[in-house]
Amino acid sequence: MSLHVYNTLSGKKEIFTPRRPGQVGMYVCGITAYDHCHLGHARAAVVFDAIRRYLEYAGYEVTYVRNFTDIDDKIIQRAQKENRPCSAVARQFIQAYQEDMKKLGVEPATIEPKATEHIADIVNLVQGLIDKGYAYKLNGDVYFSVRKFPAYGKLSGRNLEELQAGARVEVDERKQDPLDFALWKASKPGEPAWESPWGMGRPGWHIECSAMSMHYLGASFDLHGGGRDLIFPHHENEIAQSESFSGQPFVNYWLHNGFVNINQEKMSKSLGNFFTIKEILAKYPPAAVRFFLLSTHYRSPIEFSDQNLEEAKRALERFGNTFRTVDNLPDSDVVDQDLTAAIAGCHEQFIASMDDDFNSAAAIGTLFELLKLVNQSANQPNPPAKVLNAAVSKIQELGAVLHLFAAEEAKGRQEKLDGLMTLLLELRQNARLNKDWATSDKIRKSLLDLGIQLEDTPQGTTWHIK
Repeated sequence: MSLHVYNTLSGKKEIFTPRRPGQVGMYVCGITAYDHCHLGHARAAVVFDAIRRYLEYAGYEVTYVRNFTDIDDKIIQRAQKENRPCSAVARQFIQAYQEDMKKLGVEPATIEPKATEHIADIVNLVQGLIDKGYAYKLNGDVYFSVRKFPAYGKLSGRNLEELQAGARVEVDERKQDPLDFALWKASKPGEPAWESPWGMGRPGWHIECSAMSMHYLGASFDLHGGGRDLIFPHHENEIAQSESFSGQPFVNYWLHNGFVNINQEKMSKSLGNFFTIKEILAKYPPAAVRFFLLSTHYRSPIEFSDQNLEEAKRALERFGNTFRTVDNLPDSDVVDQDLTAAIAGCHEQFIASMDDDFNSAAAIGTLFELLKLVNQSANQPNPPAKVLNAAVSKIQELGAVLHLFAAEEAKGRQEKLDGLMTLLLELRQNARLNKDWATSDKIRKSLLDLGIQLEDTPQGTTWHIK
């Protein structure tokens, strides 16, 4: 089965065919850096991290661009309220986001551009839209003329004649049409501003992503992702301005993840019903949060609750306990043909699930099925250790595609290291009691060469990795 993805643009699953064989250009909208991020932001980051990892596992060379919006109304408002530069606000929350992502096992994107690093690209893009007749100047501002782009609404499925100036469409009586959106905003006193042919100002939100994605991936690229809330107007506007500028299709496949809900309502800062990633990670292991976020298909809504996160935590513990049980089994050449067949079947079903629009929920389900068989086989009077180890290795291999079990595997390695160090410290203590200083010193020096420092104290010997 070839990889199929659900394309928001067509409203159906399509065979994934990249523009260049073996290579994928992928852009995902990042955060606006004005506050700590909540679980909804974490879901988008984890989902597209898993998609990127699977594409790489499938053999593609992925160029993954995820931006930071570091100039925006909300950043300006916070900076003014706290009487500090916008750059300091953005820097603080970009760093906080990166710390959160590291804990959640989200790899840095190939390229992580900031909007303020691409002002020249933005100005050139806006000027090109003016020159082509798709945008107009208005007292230092520049607006995109929505009705000049006949295909407007093709992503969101909205009829242009029915559209009204909604909550995220700026209302300005000076505009030629209420639906026209800002490409460039004239500066106000005390705001950051850059030079442009229309005077000092700053970019609008939508134009930033077009400029950055086109700079790194070209006028047309393979995959653009983000949360469902970005379909309109943000991604709709990206298409309009990008295709008006280049005359080419902007993106081949649009992927959008579902919301994180609380009591059937979208988690968001505007509704005040959110928990920051930091708050959640203070209560639950990062690996459990990641497991929870990937246990539902990315396009479906996911319900946040303590119960659901506790279940994810227990599920991970089940895998970890099984890994350790099998690891401690005595060697055996007993054959279990059913389990051997199940290993191959698990691999095939995992790939089939991920090829079906990155269905991580179904993929994880296949790992649970194999785990169940492993536990049954491990409880036999004479368990087939070799086959069981092969099954665990397969679960870990496939789990690594989604970066699910790194913490459990690290826990297992730590337990082994702790046991080994306890043994070595006992041997060293016995040598010291017998005044065998040569053996005692050799153990200390050998451990030090490996980067492990011993400290002899009145309470006993402690150790730490340097």
